[in-house]
Parts: sequence; C-alpha cells; structure tokens
Amino acid sequence: MSDDAVLRAEGLYKSYTEGDLSVDVLRNIKLTVAAGERIAIIGASGSGKSTLLHVMGGLDHPDRGAVFLAGEDLAAISELERSRARNQRLGFVYQFHHLLAEFSAVENVAIPLIIGGMAANEAQSRAAQLLTQVGLAERLTHKPGELSGGERQRAAIARALVNRPDCLLADEPTGNLDRRIANDVFELMLEMNREVGTALVAVTHDLHIAERMDRVLELVDGNLRPY
Repeated sequence: MSDDAVLRAEGLYKSYTEGDLSVDVLRNIKLTVAAGERIAIIGASGSGKSTLLHVMGGLDHPDRGAVFLAGEDLAAISELERSRARNQRLGFVYQFHHLLAEFSAVENVAIPLIIGGMAANEAQSRAAQLLTQVGLAERLTHKPGELSGGERQRAAIARALVNRPDCLLADEPTGNLDRRIANDVFELMLEMNREVGTALVAVTHDLHIAERMDRVLELVDGNLRPY
C-alpha cells in the first residue's frame, strides 16, 4: 500500500439473500483512497453504492475481503477499537442530516469530540469555530428544526469534520437539496477538503458534482470501474 493511502479496500465481496434469491452487490472491489484525494462513485439506484460506503466505513462487514484504515485492518480489531477509529479517522455525511433534534447546532457538532473524550466546554468551543467557518456563526444555538435544509447540511458537514478525519464518506450529501443550495453545500465540502486536507469519497447521482472530483468511478453489476 502506498504511504499516502488513508483508506483501502481489497477484494470486497458482499451479497444479500432474500428467500431463495442471492444477489451479489459487491464483487472483488479494490479501491485505494490517497490523502486529500476526491473520488466520486456513481451508479444506478440499487447498484450497491451505499453498501460499498458502509463497508469501507466499517459500518458493515464484507463477506470476503478487507478494509484498511490508515493501514489497520478493520476486521482484525475489536468493535470498540473500530468505533474509536471511525470516530477519529472518518467522517460521515448522508442525504439526510441526522442531527439530534433536541440539541443545538453547536452541541450536535461537539458530540464526536465529547465521545472521543474531550471536555464539553472545549468541544463546544471547537465546534463553534467550525460552524463559524461554514457560515453558521449566527445559528450556533439554533436546533435543527430552526435551521433551513442547507443550514442543517452545513452543520452535518461541520460535525463530520470536527475531528479533522483522514477521510470523509458522503452518501448523496446534496440529494435532498435544490440545485443552488446543493452547489453551495458541495462548494463547502471542496473548501473543507482543501483547508483540512481530508480525503473525500462521495456517492452521488449528480454528474455536475462528480465531474469536479479527481476521479469518477462507476459501480456496475457489483464491479467498480473508471467512468
């Protein structure tokens, strides 16, 4: 593995069984993500893009193959160690923000830091700095229900980046937004990629987004290939 690889998949297979039917979703997937690299993964609905992202993020287990995060085999460590590695080295952004409704924006963004052991006041201070950086300085104490769709997604990106992870995994991060706001959110993700140095792997159906990445890969019949 190259020295600058932050995430690597080797020979991933994943299938699902429903009754007598077995569907191969991933077939011998190989993918290396370099530090700071931006990769788009496209494909038809139901092709397995989200499954691939979940397996690479250690949220799901492959039937065969291995995922290495910063050179460490995720299958060779305990669930506690996997959780710690995800918290410290990976960020996740989804189509829906998944912010906790009862907490303010700054509290939501601080949660990964607190889980990692940082004192609450220090965590909220760092969260406030990042929210200010993404244009939400006036919305720190607002709860998700008081934010617009674009603001909620900006807060979700801030939460994903607050630990300065090696890699950000984004699953249709602009799929629930209109074109103008989607463009703004994607620009923010690119800006954070440049400033923080976090690699970006984004599943998207939006070719306008995909074409601005370093690489575009397509998942077809369980196989990942250059687009």
